[in-house]
Amino acid sequence: MNGRKEHNGGGSLHNIILVVLDGLGDRPCGELGGKTPLQAAFRPNLNSLMRNGQGGLLSPIAPGIRAGSDTSHLSLLGYDPQKFYTGRGPFEAMGLGMEVRGGDIAFRANFGTRDASGIITDRRAGRLSLGNDELARSLNMEIDGVRFMVKEGVEHRAALVMRGEGLSDKITDSDPHETGRAPHDVAPLSSEAEFTAKVLNKFLRVSRKVLDEHPVNVQRRKNGKPQGNELLLRGPGMVPKLTSFEEQHGMRAACVSAIPMISGIGGLLGMAVVKPEGATGTLESNFVSKLKEAARLSREYDFVLVNVKATDVAGHDGDALAKKNAIERIDEALGEMIRSLASETVLAVTGDHATPCSLKDHSGDPVPVVFSAPGILPDAAIFFDEFSAAAGMWRIRGLDVMNILKQMAGRSEKYGA
Repeated sequence: MNGRKEHNGGGSLHNIILVVLDGLGDRPCGELGGKTPLQAAFRPNLNSLMRNGQGGLLSPIAPGIRAGSDTSHLSLLGYDPQKFYTGRGPFEAMGLGMEVRGGDIAFRANFGTRDASGIITDRRAGRLSLGNDELARSLNMEIDGVRFMVKEGVEHRAALVMRGEGLSDKITDSDPHETGRAPHDVAPLSSEAEFTAKVLNKFLRVSRKVLDEHPVNVQRRKNGKPQGNELLLRGPGMVPKLTSFEEQHGMRAACVSAIPMISGIGGLLGMAVVKPEGATGTLESNFVSKLKEAARLSREYDFVLVNVKATDVAGHDGDALAKKNAIERIDEALGEMIRSLASETVLAVTGDHATPCSLKDHSGDPVPVVFSAPGILPDAAIFFDEFSAAAGMWRIRGLDVMNILKQMAGRSEKYGA
């Protein structure tokens, strides 16, 4: 199908804020009387947006697909993950401020706890962060001409970058993805990846000895705390080449996030990346600070992406009450942000995927979405939750979000004459 695109020729251009509540969607929870955390939460501001805007259900990638936060954010920003996604590792590393180059292989990593028999007893090492910078530095080394660089992240998280000749990302994870099992040996998925797997396994063997003997872990053992004595690797990928957000959408953009992976995506797309004071990516994060900063940035930039991680943290913990409480605090902060926005600002709120407390993991369930913009026709949805959103007008994928936002902001292009 051929056609000519024309930019909107009349009317003023409005700025856009997209708020992504990580892992927002859920399923009925027994401890909440059969309601989801969203349904159970006091959420007057989210409900007001839904009542006065347009709502619906969103499948971050496609119906039934269990999306990761990386692929879903790419999709929400208008980049087809099936074309551009190379693995989460590069985004995680860039978000931590690590320098990555073409040909580098990057991984997401956790400091985990391994017992004397080699079994993983805690994939997150008690979520401890004190001393992880020292643990990470101890693992910077060179083996067989390959340079290994490790950087600590939020709580137990970290990233690893491999740099050398002849490397490939066609390898498996070392992370078993569950407790009660030993770390996996990394295996090549192609003949070109045999050297990469071999040298990486050698690095992991050396790193176990280094971490076991490190003073930080010696002190943790004495204090009866979980050691960070295993670097669990997953999501290998090469750094992708992406068109900048400004070139793709014609808007100067900023990203507000405390999560390295999201910050990494923002940086890769040429967004201004901001981590407000008190923004931690945890349940204790300062939501008011984060959303006030988004409001401020919306006066300087055409588009602002905001990621709020707490809802996902509670979902992975299986803590429905904590998720409900986080939503209530987010809703209150959202109200403060809305009151400070210019009246013509276009605002959307959604999730990047569902993380049901009953699963403690991502699911393929759709998530609610709401669009608020001057002059739009409200639909039948009046509450912002997984069930009520079905009364709204939209049944969309993540890739549709930017098109909807741009046309509401007077920034869309006409397809055809």
